[in-house]
Amino acid sequence: MADLSPIDLQKALSGMDYPADRKSLVDCARKNKADDKVVSRLDGLEENSFDGPNEVQKAVFNG
Repeated sequence: MADLSPIDLQKALSGMDYPADRKSLVDCARKNKADDKVVSRLDGLEENSFDGPNEVQKAVFNG
């Protein structure tokens, strides 16, 4: 997703505790007032469990 930057994702997930499930990531992004494109991308991830921010980033940017 070219219009989403790693920095946007990092800001959206600020304060996130891991491991985390997809719903927790979406809730955190909304709490951090993330852009709708970030929330939508997180909500559309196939995986449901993430051990850390690197796993989330890989899933978001590498599908």
